[in-house]
Amino acid sequence: MKHSFFSLIFCLSGFITLLSQNKDPRYQPKEYVEITHPEWSKNATIYEVNLRQYTREGTFKAFENHLPRLKKMGVDIIWLMPIHPIGEKNRKGRLGSYYSVKDFRGINPEFGTMQDFKELVNKIHSMGMYVIIDWVGNHSAWDNPLSRQHPDWYTKTRSGNFQPTPWYDWDDVIDFDYDHPDFRKYMTESLKFWVKETNIDGYRADVAGFIPVDFWENARAELEQIKPVFMLAEWESRDLYKKSFDMTYSWTLWDQLREAVNHQKLGGLVEYLSHDVNSVPRNAYRMVFTDNHDKNSWEGNPYLNFGDGLKTAIVMTGVVNGMMLCYSGQEAGLNRSLQFFDKDPIEWKQDENEILFTKLFHLKHENQALWNGKYGGEMIRVVNSQPLKVISFYREQNLDAVFPILNFSDKEVNVDLDTQYFQGKYRELFTDQIFDIKEKTNLKLKPWSYLVLVKQHQKL
Repeated sequence: MKHSFFSLIFCLSGFITLLSQNKDPRYQPKEYVEITHPEWSKNATIYEVNLRQYTREGTFKAFENHLPRLKKMGVDIIWLMPIHPIGEKNRKGRLGSYYSVKDFRGINPEFGTMQDFKELVNKIHSMGMYVIIDWVGNHSAWDNPLSRQHPDWYTKTRSGNFQPTPWYDWDDVIDFDYDHPDFRKYMTESLKFWVKETNIDGYRADVAGFIPVDFWENARAELEQIKPVFMLAEWESRDLYKKSFDMTYSWTLWDQLREAVNHQKLGGLVEYLSHDVNSVPRNAYRMVFTDNHDKNSWEGNPYLNFGDGLKTAIVMTGVVNGMMLCYSGQEAGLNRSLQFFDKDPIEWKQDENEILFTKLFHLKHENQALWNGKYGGEMIRVVNSQPLKVISFYREQNLDAVFPILNFSDKEVNVDLDTQYFQGKYRELFTDQIFDIKEKTNLKLKPWSYLVLVKQHQKL
């Protein structure tokens, strides 16, 4: 009776404290992200399509044949690299760069027709997947008609000539000037064109940070009047989350993963995880990856960048906060840099990477701990006795929990973990082995090995 009395007093005091909290709106916490993510994106995965290299034909129709395989892998968002006609003036290579756009409202004839593209979008939707296209808003091809019709829409050199984006060697493109309201309207209407005409679900914005944020905020608002859209920024900054983009790149994680596997130093990776938890808005999405078209073309393939630690790095991108990306051919063990300006088809074959992506993608769908933004669980550090070699953390949301343990070293490690608050039965994702985690846990981890422990729900 005495215990119940004191419990009642404690509850009442907590209730009184809650009532007495400051109600001044100036001191209330506010959600930084003001946009509403599409409902379907909360546990989505993403896949980048390099259409030119994807098949021998390099067409929309030929790519359609791969959709059942991608659906089976667990892909949700199909991101197509630019689908527009490519400039011929100052072209690089024989076929040129996707990112040298000659017509923002046209289709690259090498890929097929507008009707072919609409049929691809419909096919993707019919299979329960979504499609975004690459948008190159920062610059155009030299021979884009806009350069003749509206030369004032471009930045100029001191001598009054067109110029590539300042400081870059992008010699096949010329730089836009977003100070012109008429140009902003043209680009916004072009963005709306593809959503209206083809029913795509959004965009990946090339060098998004080179374009003013207020342009993106208005464009997002106008697109939302047509349908809920998903927007990915090729950039990494907080301001883009507020009113314009659902997701940005996490270039930093790629850098720190490469540092971790090549130099076996975890300081930078731990700092990344700390910054992610403490500085990234709770409802922001980050795209995490071990490869994409830029890294593959200009900085080497994943086997070169991550060596023996590649699978460890892939698994890490599947369990950290963020949306995991698979790049064209990565699931087939792509071990070379694809040509960027010429034809260079991917060799499709069975590879164990596909198993990794498939298991991690499906776990993402099923386990709320790994969902995106505020829908997922915060990464909580699990203290271990080998902090210079082993990353261990815990994520939980609505009774779902995942406990990853990764050895970022080429040595066998004997590690003790403080698991007092993480006890229970877990099933390891890749082996189905059952682990009964107690207050203290000791594990022997082989070089570059990893465990993704999935908490088993208690039977009622």
